[in-house]
Amino acid sequence: MDLDPEGIFREDSDSDEEFSQEKEPTKDLVAYLVDASPKMFSPATTDGGKDDTHFHAVMNCLVQALKAQIIGRSYDEVAIVFFNTKEKKNLQDQEAVYVFNVEEREPLDKPTARLIKELSSIEDTFLSNIGSRYGITPGSRENSLNNAIWVAQALLRKGSAKTTTKRMVLFTNEDDPFGSVAGAIKTDMIRTTVQRAKDVQDLGILIELLPLSRPDEEFNVSIFYADMVGLEGDEIAQFLPLASQKLEDMTDQLRKRIFKKRKVKTLTFQLTNDVCIEVNTYALIRPTVPGTITWLDAMTNIPLRTERSFICNDTGALLEEAPKRFHPYNNEVVKFSVSELSAVKKLPNTANNLRLLGFKPLHCLKDYHNLRPSTFIFPSDEDIFGSTRAFIALHKSMLRLGRFALAFYGTSSNSRLVALVAQEEVTTSSGQVEPPGMHMIHLPYSDDIRSVEEIHTATDGVAPRATEEQIKKASALIKRIDLKDFSVCQFANPALQRHYGALQVFALGEDEMPDIKDETLPDEDGLSRPGVVKAIEEFKTAVYGENYNEEEEEKTAGGAHADAARKRKAIAEKAAEESKSYDWAVLADKGKLKELTVVELKYYLTAHNLPLTGKKEVLINRILTHLGK
Repeated sequence: MDLDPEGIFREDSDSDEEFSQEKEPTKDLVAYLVDASPKMFSPATTDGGKDDTHFHAVMNCLVQALKAQIIGRSYDEVAIVFFNTKEKKNLQDQEAVYVFNVEEREPLDKPTARLIKELSSIEDTFLSNIGSRYGITPGSRENSLNNAIWVAQALLRKGSAKTTTKRMVLFTNEDDPFGSVAGAIKTDMIRTTVQRAKDVQDLGILIELLPLSRPDEEFNVSIFYADMVGLEGDEIAQFLPLASQKLEDMTDQLRKRIFKKRKVKTLTFQLTNDVCIEVNTYALIRPTVPGTITWLDAMTNIPLRTERSFICNDTGALLEEAPKRFHPYNNEVVKFSVSELSAVKKLPNTANNLRLLGFKPLHCLKDYHNLRPSTFIFPSDEDIFGSTRAFIALHKSMLRLGRFALAFYGTSSNSRLVALVAQEEVTTSSGQVEPPGMHMIHLPYSDDIRSVEEIHTATDGVAPRATEEQIKKASALIKRIDLKDFSVCQFANPALQRHYGALQVFALGEDEMPDIKDETLPDEDGLSRPGVVKAIEEFKTAVYGENYNEEEEEKTAGGAHADAARKRKAIAEKAAEESKSYDWAVLADKGKLKELTVVELKYYLTAHNLPLTGKKEVLINRILTHLGK
């Protein structure tokens, strides 16, 4: 078999001689280069609004991007560099370049609340404190754009190219930065600036241009910036729409945690006793939750370090020994140390190991077998050469025969069976949509699968069943309100949005909560369409009948709830009376609670509002705990 003849498992950077997957970077370093020339402060629209300037739009874009970054990519670092300024502030002492920063922060560092606050109000004092000027004046060879790239390059020296991605993002509305000069001076400035940009890109630093078109004319990329950022042919015509969309995305970013699709870990996939291949695992969709809680000092806001100590209940002395765990068994307390519990849970020779057990037809794998989000696996020849060839053979055979692989996946803390489902590559005219590989689905244990239990609410013990007419009307209603091309990524979690909004108000000292749009609320306009209204009414008629009165039913239901409450109260009073006839403390001391029936044990639990669930041994332990035994 040839080694991947279609090339579908190759990365774009793979060469013919070397077929290995490089580790993806985990941190993004960005230097924002903002043009501060007088043209940026001219009106951006024909309405002549005071705040409608390109500089105002860029500042608003940066503020929103930094707010989203603190939540979504808190480890990424940014620097803000203004060029075409009167004042200069940079370590290279370059003219017309001002590196904006706040105290207690490096020029290239994680964004802070103070940086966002001062950046959001910088426009009011920018002209008086920093100043604006045309960076290139006739008769001068001072090149402010070249200086800004040089300063940004020096800032981005931080970090290794293997663990970070480095970018320069340039905001400007001037498509011809050298228009004020001519002749040999202009030619020399263009040449040196383009060469500087190419040198930066050769170092692995990406330069992104976000142009701003003026009201009277559209930004012309072909004049200079096409050569600087490396645009050719059709890319020039498609550049402006894509850049405009990128600028809108930066301004309207959603508050959400962003998990980069990077390699999680490398596994050894054991096919037989003698054959092993190497695969990488990747995390796909994961639920987002609020960040971890950090306790701060009330006066200084410095993070606190928490320490936990165990105190003896009898003597009040601090316990120096490590705490031990126990489990009651046969009226005895069996003690375990932490190391012993870890040894019990740990299986030998299972760390980062995936072992093939066999194959089954795909129809044997049910939807409810998927306990948690799947993990995507992809071959790698980094340590075991030939892994990709074996993986391709296995992948193609599983697709051809309609089988999934059953495997054992072991870690130091959790071991279980997994199903490996092959995914075929999906491509469109615009490129690859889904990569080839396998999804690792974590299968449940036998006791994780619960049979569906019917709730018998009828007094005669017969559960109500839907009629064919009711099923038909319900199906028609579901088809009417079905969301086309639904994806979980289309809707934001409103609770998380409010949480992040509250953090923003607290950190930035704002007075009002930002507007939170709850996208999970019912679509009232959609539900009021005639077809949907008709389907709802037909379903209600099929279930409740034509003469259904909702108000009367609510009154009847309220009376039923009152009767149920009275019955529960009577049962609790009876249990309290029965409980008084037992000396529970004596029974507990003599170990005679196990001689009582479950009904008798529940007298005590009901009288003291304790849970009634569990087996007899659990009920006894609950009573002993309540008695302090």
